[in-house]
Amino acid sequence: MHIHLINLGCARNQVDSEIMTGRLKQAGHRITNDPEKAETIIINTCCFIEDAADESIDTILAAAAYKETGRCQRLIVAGCLPERYREDVQQALPEADFFLGTGAYDRIVAAVDGTPEAPLKCLLPHPDTLPPQTVDTPRALPQGPMAYLKISEGCDRHCTFCIIPRLRGHQKSRPMADILQEARAMAAAGIKELVLVGQETTRYGHDRQDGGPQLADLLTELSAIDEALWIRFMYGHPESLSDAILETVASRPNLCAYFDIPIQHANIEILRRMGRPDDPQHIHTLVKRIRTRMPAAALRTTVIVGFPGETEAHFAELQEFIDAIAFDHLGVFTYSDAEDLASHRLEGHVPAEIARERRDILMAQQRRISEARMERYLGQTVDVLLEECPEPGLYLGRTMFQAPEVDGLTYVRPRESQPALAVGQFVRTRITDTLEYDLVGEPE
Repeated sequence: MHIHLINLGCARNQVDSEIMTGRLKQAGHRITNDPEKAETIIINTCCFIEDAADESIDTILAAAAYKETGRCQRLIVAGCLPERYREDVQQALPEADFFLGTGAYDRIVAAVDGTPEAPLKCLLPHPDTLPPQTVDTPRALPQGPMAYLKISEGCDRHCTFCIIPRLRGHQKSRPMADILQEARAMAAAGIKELVLVGQETTRYGHDRQDGGPQLADLLTELSAIDEALWIRFMYGHPESLSDAILETVASRPNLCAYFDIPIQHANIEILRRMGRPDDPQHIHTLVKRIRTRMPAAALRTTVIVGFPGETEAHFAELQEFIDAIAFDHLGVFTYSDAEDLASHRLEGHVPAEIARERRDILMAQQRRISEARMERYLGQTVDVLLEECPEPGLYLGRTMFQAPEVDGLTYVRPRESQPALAVGQFVRTRITDTLEYDLVGEPE
């Protein structure tokens, strides 16, 4: 059967989609990039915030049209949307033929073949019951030189604005031996950068009772696979970003000195309402420790504006904090409310238009900060991993301080006298211009 799979949402969803694709290929099915030719269309959904849920629904409705205009006979909706809204999705989306929750990804072949546990149309086992990924789990690798490597699943925290623990279950760290074996296979297949993902990567191993390896140990072993293989970790947490992790990154040249530490806010009252254990002073101390030990390190964070109870004074405090820290990369979300969130029951909900205005103010503030941070690279020579060649003589790539999909790019233009470059190679690049988020350079 020809199958078209659409992935929505985060990097963790991307890994789930690649595993589903691997299972389908192993079963003899063919994957097509053309939905017109697909007999089955699968949508791996996201619903972390309202905008993501809306995008998932719009994508489902658009895909359903191929039942009339294409060859599609079966539409399968997988992932977070059915997990969050459970059986209600059957009535809300009659266009779909089958629903798989986040605990049922391993049943994708049966859903495509039309042989799941009939007469159920919606399979929603608890996420904790999904068998963990092992070295034998088939997975279709991405086409580019970068791949995500999931090191854990689930989360044990209780942030009041977050639905992830209900969608993904408790934290479950993969055995280090399995991760290393998958990483070696990826490196052998030509992957040049591995990006470690999980709900909280910096808490890797903390859920084990046997005192086994933690993230610093895993990073040490991964960095030894190949000195030319970049290793990056995303989705950290200020509380679990330990000195051991910092020292490990600082001591290994192929570990990206890039720290993704979402703070969510800078006012202690709002942080407590969010269910966050963070103290703004702890963030200041952590950032100082990182930049003292690794002056060239890049820091990324995300914040939420318009959270229930956020006043103008709270927002002004967040602005001052962002100016004081000067993060290299920053994302801003407006608070997304829903009845199934603990934060929904808090008093002091902020009107949506005020939340959007605050987001726009912070993004304009960050543009100025980012532009100033980018200027320090002017005239420097850095390694760039080339990922795309959109036109002759122009390559798009990333440095160690630019993460995939969420940060800016580095534009590389070889001079006419220089040899041709190739996607997937590292190239020493002299930075000749800087933009708000991006860099421009030419090979040495």
